[in-house]
Amino acid sequence: MKRFLFGCFFGVLFVGLVIVVLGVVAVHYGGGAHKSMVADNSTLVLHLEGDLPERTAVDYGVPFISEQQPLSIVENWQLLRNAGADPHIRAILLEPRGLSVGWAKLEELRMDIANFKKSGKPVYAYLRGAGMREYYVASMADRIFTSPEDELDVKGLRAELMYVKGTLDKLGVEMEFEHVGKYKDAPDMFTKTGSSPETREVINALLDQFYGDFVGAVAEGRKKTPDEVRTAIDNGPFVGPEAVKYGLVDELAYEDQVVAKLKDKSKSSDARISERDYVELPAPAGVEGQTKIALLVGEGEIARGSTNGGNDGMITTAGMVKAIRQVRDDDSIKGVILRIDSPGGDGIASDDILHEAKLLSQKKPTVISMSDLAASGGYFIAMTGDPLVAYRSTETGSIGVFFGKPNLKGLYDKIGLHKELMTRGKFADIDNEGAPMNDVQRAKLRTEIEQFYKSFVGKVADSRKRKFEEVEPLAQGRVWTGAQAKQNGLVDELGGIDRAIELVKQRAKLQASDKIKLVAYPPRKTLLQILTNREDLTALESRIVDLRMQARMEDRLGTVAEDPSVRLLLRALMTGTLPPGGIMSLMPYRVTIH
Repeated sequence: MKRFLFGCFFGVLFVGLVIVVLGVVAVHYGGGAHKSMVADNSTLVLHLEGDLPERTAVDYGVPFISEQQPLSIVENWQLLRNAGADPHIRAILLEPRGLSVGWAKLEELRMDIANFKKSGKPVYAYLRGAGMREYYVASMADRIFTSPEDELDVKGLRAELMYVKGTLDKLGVEMEFEHVGKYKDAPDMFTKTGSSPETREVINALLDQFYGDFVGAVAEGRKKTPDEVRTAIDNGPFVGPEAVKYGLVDELAYEDQVVAKLKDKSKSSDARISERDYVELPAPAGVEGQTKIALLVGEGEIARGSTNGGNDGMITTAGMVKAIRQVRDDDSIKGVILRIDSPGGDGIASDDILHEAKLLSQKKPTVISMSDLAASGGYFIAMTGDPLVAYRSTETGSIGVFFGKPNLKGLYDKIGLHKELMTRGKFADIDNEGAPMNDVQRAKLRTEIEQFYKSFVGKVADSRKRKFEEVEPLAQGRVWTGAQAKQNGLVDELGGIDRAIELVKQRAKLQASDKIKLVAYPPRKTLLQILTNREDLTALESRIVDLRMQARMEDRLGTVAEDPSVRLLLRALMTGTLPPGGIMSLMPYRVTIH
C-alpha cells in the first residue's frame, strides 16, 4: 500500500513538473504570444516531409517541439488556399523530401498547388534525394531544380508482399482463419507462402493505375508526351545532368541560387516564411466566412475501446462516437465532411460507428471524403447514404470479413509448456490458442462471418440504393481504387477537400460563393488538456507503449511492422487471440507502392 501511495505521489509530482517546465519554456520562447504578420513580398517555403496526417498534432505550446511535427493534410490545404489570396505572399518554394504518404494525399497536394497557381504567383520546386512521391508533387511546379550532384530516384513503381508462414512453421505457430470473399486475403500472409491469382490481379491493377496516373501527371506538368515520360522513367534513377537531359529537371542549382532565381521571377524580397509559421496566422481577409463546416476525421485502424486521445492513430468506438455527437449537438455547425483514412478493423466497432454516423447524417448535411484509405471497415462506416468523394488513388471497397486466431500448440510443445482446459458450454474453447479448431467450431465460425458479410453487403446495397445481387460481385473482399470504385458505383465523385466542400454547401443550401470556416473534429488538444484528462492520458500512455514496441519491431522487421496485418499477428501472438469478437473488417493488405 505504501508503495502504491508513493507511486501515486511521484506520478502526480512528475506531471506537475512537466507542466511547469513546459509552461516556463513556452513563455521563454514566446509560445502563445502574438504572431508576427507576414512581411511584404514574402516567399512561402513549404517543406513536405514524412507523414501528412489527417488530424492536427497536439499543441505542446513549445516552438522547438511544434516545429518537429508535420502539418496535417487539411492544414496544408488551408495554407495554400490562404497564400493564394494573401497579397504579402509573392511565390512558393516547394521542398518535398522523404514523403511517406499514400498517393491519394499526394493528389490532394497537387490539386492544392494547382489552385494556388491560379493566383498567378510562381511555384518553384527544389528537390533533395527525391523519389517518385516527391517528384509527383514537384511536377506541378513551374520549374524544378536539384543540386548538381544529387540523385533523382525516379525509376518506376513496385509493390512488395510479404509471407511469413515459413517463419511461423519454424516457431510451431499456426494461424487459423475463416474468411468470406475470394479477395479477402489478409490471412494469406500468415497461411500461404506466396500470392494467389486474385491477389496478383488486384495488385497489378493498382500498379497499372498508379503508374498511369503518375505518367499522365508528369506529362501534363512537364509538357511532354506520356511516351517521353515512360522513356525517361525507364532510364532512371538519374544523377543531376541526366535528369536535365531527360527534361525532368529544369536546372541544376543550389538552394540559395534557386531562392535568388525565384526572387527575380516573382519580384519578391529576401523575406521568407515557413509553412509552420504561416499556418498559425489568421486567414487573409475575405477567405473565411462565419458559416462553420465540420471536418470530422476518422483516422487509423478501427477498434473497440473507451479512450481516444485524438492523435493516437486509432479510431476507437468511444472516441469516434464522442466526436460525432459533439458535431451533431453543435448548432453552429451547418454541415459536415466526414473524412476517412482507415484500412478498417473490428467489425462490431465499425457497426457502432456507422450507427452514430447515420444519426449525424439525419440531423446535418453530410458528405464523405475518402483519403488514402477507406477500405473494409473504413468503407463500412461511410455507408450513411451520403455522397462519397474519393481520389483516383484512394484504396477503397474491400467489402468482406474474416475471423482468426493463433494455434500455439506447436510452440507450446517446443518450449515444454502444458496447458489444461476445463470448460462448460459447447463452444467455450472456440478461441483457445492452445489447440487447433475442429470441424464443428469452424462451421460455427463460418456461419457467423457469413452472416456479418451478408449484413455488410446489405448495408452497402441500401446506402448505394442498389440491389444486393448487384453489389455482391463487387464485394468479395476486393480492394478498388477510387477511379475503379467510381466506375463500379461504389463512390459518387472523384475529388478532394474542395469538391467535398462544394457538395456540402449544396446539401446545406448555401450559395457556391459563400465563404465557410472549416472546423476540425476532434479539436486540436493541448498537452495540458491531455495531462489533466484521465482518458486522454491513458490513451497517450498506451500510444507511447505502442510506439516503443513498434520501434523495436521495426528495428528487427523493418517497415513491415507498420503493416496492419503484421501488427494484428503480433497482437495475437502476445495476447493469444485477435481483438474481442475476432470478426475483422480489415483490408486484405496495406499496399506500399514505392
